[in-house]
Amino acid sequence: MIAAFSISPGTSDDTGGVAEGVARAIAVVRASGLPHETNAMFTNVEGEWDEVMDVVKRAVEAVAEVSPRVSLVLKADIRPGRTDQLTEKVRRIDELLED
Repeated sequence: MIAAFSISPGTSDDTGGVAEGVARAIAVVRASGLPHETNAMFTNVEGEWDEVMDVVKRAVEAVAEVSPRVSLVLKADIRPGRTDQLTEKVRRIDELLED
């Protein structure tokens, strides 16, 4: 499965930024060893259901250490038997665009 998720602290710094809390979540993802990528709005992580959900839960807990409220947006693509879909899905689209 691939999960695309966004975790944000409910509180911000004096500039309105939430980067510190978000960085804590991304550190959990990077330490997980699962394939992942981060962009300006979401982090994508790929693995088995229990692995991915554990990473999401631990990322939320990491943000909760610095904020009394945490927001989570989660979207999942569950397709048993498929791996390396973080790159393969993009490759298939790129192939179509080249034609």
